[in-house]
Amino acid sequence: MTGQSDDARIKDLADGLMAGNRAKLARAITLVESKKPAHRKQAEALLQAILPETGKAHRIGITGVPGVGKSTTIDTLGSNLTEVGRKVAVLAVDPSSSVTGGSILSDKTRMARLTVDRNAFIRPSPSSGTLGGVAAKTRETMLLCEAAGFDVILVETVGIGQSETTVAQMVDFFLVLMLPGAGDELQGIKKGVLELADMIAVNKADGDGADRAKAAASEYRAALHILAPRSSVWAPPVVTISGLANEGLSELWSEIERHRRLTTQSDEFASTRAHQQVAWLWAMLETRLMEAMKTNPKVANILPDLERDVRDGHLAASAAVGRIAEAMGI
Repeated sequence: MTGQSDDARIKDLADGLMAGNRAKLARAITLVESKKPAHRKQAEALLQAILPETGKAHRIGITGVPGVGKSTTIDTLGSNLTEVGRKVAVLAVDPSSSVTGGSILSDKTRMARLTVDRNAFIRPSPSSGTLGGVAAKTRETMLLCEAAGFDVILVETVGIGQSETTVAQMVDFFLVLMLPGAGDELQGIKKGVLELADMIAVNKADGDGADRAKAAASEYRAALHILAPRSSVWAPPVVTISGLANEGLSELWSEIERHRRLTTQSDEFASTRAHQQVAWLWAMLETRLMEAMKTNPKVANILPDLERDVRDGHLAASAAVGRIAEAMGI
């Protein structure tokens, strides 16, 4: 696209993207992940151009502790969907990637079927920045994938903790994978994760693990009963599956589709999407304001001394904030 104006470049990229060109999709994602100011402007223009073609996909969040079998389950579930004509994109939110490179890279190698499936697309999260920054890029990548024709978006949490809440706030359905043999493990499950779940799936429910998975499912159902429902039309079910043996995944997907039908009929689906859009606005605004503060030369000159004084107990944090605000002229 040498010699083209920015507008022509963006139009060419948007047209190729919406035509399903995977090379253009990869270039578009690279553009939105760039931190260069000029690229940011171009990315904003691109996202605005493809906006009418977004929002049509089914967005599914998937989380679970290490070893629960997320990659295998996603690989099998995604392959089941592509076999019936769906186009599946797998994205990841991994705040640890700024330090470790992110485990999604090894996860990708374990998604052997989807990796070579022309109707699938796997993308790790950006390997830099805070969780908020990574999540913002994941949201934008989601929109690009939708515009490229992917009608199922699977967003995987690779990290733990806040990443679960972040992913739950950007999807239509949040699936929590658990291991069989609840018992003591049930005591260690964060209440917040159960509150976020639209479904709990006990994985590895095959062979010797089948009976333990059923027992664990019963305990998880009991745990869910004590929580106040988030939806007026949906009570989170607990199912048993085997991602490795491809058992129970058809029933799992049927439940996800039933959830969408019920929430759509009650207008809950549209209301949640609208709320998420506004939440994304504020999250990205906060990120942008933090970037502006950190790159402000007047703030940079005083910040080390302020941090030292607050750390040593010589200055109240609120007073330090006031001085930063004054430096920024706000």
